[in-house]
Amino acid sequence: MLELTPHIDDHSSEPKYLQLYSYIAKQIWNGTLTAGTRLPSIRTLAAHLHLSRNTVEAAYQQLIAEGYVENRSRIGLFVMPIEGGVKQAESGEKGAERELERELAQPLTASLDDEKDVFDTDAGIEIDFRHGNVDRERFPLIVWRKLANDLFRHRRDEALQYGHRQGEAGLRRAIARYLYQSRGVHCTPEQIVMGAGIQQLLMLICQLIRKDTHSIAMEEPGYDGARAIFYHNGYEIVPIPLEAEGISVQHLREQSAGAVYVTPSHQFPQGMVMSIAKRMQLLQWANERESIIIEDDYDGEFKYGAKPVPSLQGLDGHGRVVYVGTFSKSLLPSIRLSYMVLPPWLLARYRLEFAAYEQTASKLHQMTMERFMTEGHWDKHLRKMRKLYQEKHSTLLTALSEEMGDRVRVIGQHSGLHIKLQVKHEYSEQQLIDAARTVGVKVYPTSIYRIKQEEDEQPSLLIGFGGLSLIQIRKGVERLRQAWFG
Repeated sequence: MLELTPHIDDHSSEPKYLQLYSYIAKQIWNGTLTAGTRLPSIRTLAAHLHLSRNTVEAAYQQLIAEGYVENRSRIGLFVMPIEGGVKQAESGEKGAERELERELAQPLTASLDDEKDVFDTDAGIEIDFRHGNVDRERFPLIVWRKLANDLFRHRRDEALQYGHRQGEAGLRRAIARYLYQSRGVHCTPEQIVMGAGIQQLLMLICQLIRKDTHSIAMEEPGYDGARAIFYHNGYEIVPIPLEAEGISVQHLREQSAGAVYVTPSHQFPQGMVMSIAKRMQLLQWANERESIIIEDDYDGEFKYGAKPVPSLQGLDGHGRVVYVGTFSKSLLPSIRLSYMVLPPWLLARYRLEFAAYEQTASKLHQMTMERFMTEGHWDKHLRKMRKLYQEKHSTLLTALSEEMGDRVRVIGQHSGLHIKLQVKHEYSEQQLIDAARTVGVKVYPTSIYRIKQEEDEQPSLLIGFGGLSLIQIRKGVERLRQAWFG
């Protein structure tokens, strides 16, 4: 079996999974790893490099996402041909075929074991506390289908044409009204740009602000999906520690970053809501430095007992905030509809320099969503989901209290669709995750969201509840107690 021996710098500001990803990608690009080569399983490589499985899995998933490797069903993870690579032409298709033949000649049971370790990570899992899941059963599919079908009956020609490059005008008007009423965002429809997901919009923002800064500050810990986008667009990432009410503005002032990415409504993954005082301090920093704040309001619709706080964009009087939001948490992740609100000066740059960019979000989904909002279905659905998630949230907290008491500490419980659970146990984070798997429950690490690990910190896990029923939540917590405390 192939062995990989990268140098992983524990003291680097670059996350370990990105170091591993970069090493493997370079080996593929320069031809050291030729097309058809099978990579080690997560378990094997993690043991070999003394890394956590989560780190290796994150690196592998990034390689898959960028087309360097592929999953061949029931075999494993294989290097893809890279056009233009130094040695790909030398190895040729015959070499790749011979490599594949050798791999296929190995015992099937070994291949299946590796395949299971790398990809079938949910085998045996009955209750999945994934933080990004939503309650799919409550999505108003009949209403959505009717609205979509009406488009083909009455607006077919329009629906099948290219759309506006910034997104459909009717939907942008509806979003502008909704954002003002619900989040205090002040904008015109013309300032809104639609996109197929938050990450796609973050890539656009990276291109938009490249003239203004080469470094972006981030909350530490923070959203790894955003960090990966900034890293791959060539930005220096500056980690800023968190305080009780959000990002440390004092530490931010000590850095030279020209932009900062924050999740103020429900900090990811810690879960705190940024106070109004902290928001004003952050806006003052941006105004004084003429810097940019990227405000990601990824699940700001769901709050539990906390007093609503206006968005940073709504408090901004100097055009320093780019507001980003999504419908993924309130509708379905598969409906790839997200949006950003650009300040006037960035909007002018966008229209001047990105006029040739086509819209990436589905026009059909945009037109359907416009009617969904303007005909009152959106408000009705949101009220229903807020009530439902409030009940699930309460059920989770009650179950944790009854089953585990003071052996766990809940962090960030005032909003969103997940909590952070600090477990008072001698087990490490990975051992807690492994123990949960033995009882059919999947929980998630928080260490992957840190650039710099804190060795003395008690292990913490991310517990999502949006996609589970009340019965599954109670049963899952009971099983976790059995796995961790007997």
